[in-house]
Amino acid sequence: MMKRHVARVVSCLAFIFATNALQVHAKDDPWAPFQFLIGNWVGEGKEGQGSGYFSLTPDLQGKVLVRKNHAELPAANGPAAVHEDLMVIYKSEDGKSAKAIYFDSEDHVIHYMVTASPDQKTLTFVSAPTASAPRFRLIYQKESEDRIGIKFEIAPPGKPDEFKTYLEGKARKKTEK
Repeated sequence: MMKRHVARVVSCLAFIFATNALQVHAKDDPWAPFQFLIGNWVGEGKEGQGSGYFSLTPDLQGKVLVRKNHAELPAANGPAAVHEDLMVIYKSEDGKSAKAIYFDSEDHVIHYMVTASPDQKTLTFVSAPTASAPRFRLIYQKESEDRIGIKFEIAPPGKPDEFKTYLEGKARKKTEK
């Protein structure tokens, strides 16, 4: 009887310690703010606006997150186009924040600082201001468990805080079948 009681106490303590360890790990997890965005996504738009999809997945044993994006843009004032980009998100030197580097099929390279809102429903990627180049801001807003809003903004050279929306859209999470 005593052995069973000791076994129950040990099991309860193990559960409590494991739960506390998970909570501490979740607080220290630099990817916690990104959890709503991890997965495969499909753009939602009106006919004729273009189409696309992207994924955000952990890579290198969880040391980075990799976003791959594919967009097909219809012919408007020119030929139809395909845009592809790759973003690698990594921990900053202090390990407490994140940075990202973006590459695309149009030869753009953008370095971003990444911040999360306190409620972890918004991720904002902002490039550093420079006097001679535009500044970029990419925002992901969680709208529900399977829907996000996306906004890409550009500020002109010399006016680093005067962002104007360049592209805006919504995406839904693909369900695994």
